[in-house]
Amino acid sequence: MSDIKCYCNSGLLFSECCQPYILGIKKAPTAEALMRSRYSAYAVHDADYLWQTTAPKERRYHSKPDMLQWAKSNQWIKLEILKATDFTVEFKAYYLDYRLKAQVHHEKSFFILENENWYYEKGVYPE
Repeated sequence: MSDIKCYCNSGLLFSECCQPYILGIKKAPTAEALMRSRYSAYAVHDADYLWQTTAPKERRYHSKPDMLQWAKSNQWIKLEILKATDFTVEFKAYYLDYRLKAQVHHEKSFFILENENWYYEKGVYPE
């Protein structure tokens, strides 16, 4: 798996991009890096990482089984970062749903930095 291109569309190898964050070898240094690694975690079906990188105060609104189901029920095609700031990332995630119908998830995600760790806080859906 380490010789494939990263799922986040960075152009780097997975082993040099998101995999070290997902495996806990490194901490994501920015909100954008966390966003990219979370997309890759959906692609490789790593619900533990998705749960761990969700802000603790927001976890009650999410469940690890639901995260895993969403990850597995789709084929993740491409991530496109539209705009990133220190604490937000607007992106489009392209995927095929369980019927193999092309879909686009457009979201502006908000992130927080707590104890030197980045966490996904919430997302809104731009018009």
